[in-house]
Amino acid sequence: MKKIGIALVMAYISLALSFPAANAASGFLDETGRESPLIRENRDSPVYELQNTFQKIYENYKNSVVFISTEKTVKTRYNDPFMDDPFFREFFGRRGAVPETRKQKGLGTGFVITSDGYICTNHHVVSNMDSVTVRINNKDYKATLVGSDQLTDIALLKITDAGKFTPVYFGDSDRVKIGDMVVAIGNPFGLDKTITTGIISATGRHVYNDAGVSHIQTDASINPGNSGGPLINLNGEVIGMNRMIYSSTGGSLGIGFAIPINTVKETLVQLQKHGKVRRGYIGVQISPLTPEFAGELGLAKPEGALVGAVEKNGPAERAGVRVRDVILRAGGGRIRDYTDLVSIVGKTPIGKNIQLTVWRDKAEVNMWVTVKERP
Repeated sequence: MKKIGIALVMAYISLALSFPAANAASGFLDETGRESPLIRENRDSPVYELQNTFQKIYENYKNSVVFISTEKTVKTRYNDPFMDDPFFREFFGRRGAVPETRKQKGLGTGFVITSDGYICTNHHVVSNMDSVTVRINNKDYKATLVGSDQLTDIALLKITDAGKFTPVYFGDSDRVKIGDMVVAIGNPFGLDKTITTGIISATGRHVYNDAGVSHIQTDASINPGNSGGPLINLNGEVIGMNRMIYSSTGGSLGIGFAIPINTVKETLVQLQKHGKVRRGYIGVQISPLTPEFAGELGLAKPEGALVGAVEKNGPAERAGVRVRDVILRAGGGRIRDYTDLVSIVGKTPIGKNIQLTVWRDKAEVNMWVTVKERP
């Protein structure tokens, strides 16, 4: 029996090897084996230099971009069907009705920022999760949440296992220009370490954010699962953290948004130090400033933050700010709309006095306000 088995195996090997030999002998595909004329023409092409840059970026970042998987236990329903109805729960109690649970799983992307295992990602990727696992170079590590900030959508993780990791290179997002070429690396739909390319479509976008944080817009393909991944320039520097997309289908339409890395760095320092972001406020609510109302107030154009309400005994009230004042400058910075005010005040150290310039009765009025920590 053993001899027959060996003979059969050898027959299969011989048969398999005979197919390539038969093809080579037939000459059927000989014409497709000749050299393409473009090989020599493109040998020194700038396009190939750009292609090599993309490949080098991927090589430099393949062990710095991490796959994040999360898990949370959630209650779904009662195992007694009658108890799903609020009427029965109200009048018959919960006897014998035990809430059923299920594991809610999520995924996202992050990137290494220190060699001892600190990871940066989005708040919405890891918030309210029971466990977080990061995968680096096909190895899984447990991670804990050091701190998270919902307003900027930034979170800081720390790998609990020992190891030495490869941090990314930070760039300067203030120097980003429209038209710059960029690379996004992430895990869209769970496809590990997917690289996409594009350009910077716009800067200074204010989208879906209450913290006055501007965003970088890119047409590099970003999809669910890319959240928290790096946006990288051609120098191999991270200039943003991919956050979200504009889409009517759930897939990429070429309109993606990233948090500028300078904003990310400021937030990470606070998260590492305090576990949260200590953000300043002055106690005013801002109302829309229309061109018509700006004209009534004597303003040449509708720029500034119109005060719609002042918090009682808050910093602004104590400084003398009134309803219908238009804040034109704060701490020396120009206020074009409410996002500028939120950004300037939010970044001001707690307890510091800053000068406000407000428009009141068709004239500028200066006053000093002490920035307090937002409750």
